[in-house]
Amino acid sequence: MGASGRITTHVLDISHGKPASGMIVRLWKRESGSTTLELLKEDRINSDGRLDAPLLEGKNMATGEYELSFDMGSYFKEVRDMESLLFEIIPIRFRVADENSHYHVPLLVAPGGYSTYRGS
Repeated sequence: MGASGRITTHVLDISHGKPASGMIVRLWKRESGSTTLELLKEDRINSDGRLDAPLLEGKNMATGEYELSFDMGSYFKEVRDMESLLFEIIPIRFRVADENSHYHVPLLVAPGGYSTYRGS
């Protein structure tokens, strides 16, 4: 029997008061004891601020170190026609300790900053 956990996210643009529809999200896995990252999935945030499917789930879930990267620069250049931002890519590194748990990593963004937490 495989793992039953999953990794999910959602992104809200608090400067517009709406989901960050269209933002590109990438999920990476860090090789144990290395700085090498393996790209597992790339997707776009939907109109509800979420992805249509988990980034990782079931038998593909494994313990270890992961990183979500959010393409904030491209998103704000598109929705606000901004030329530059302080934060182009937002990396969030986290550890999966239990492959049967749900790891929900939400992101709140604005042109001048961001915030994240472990959601439910």
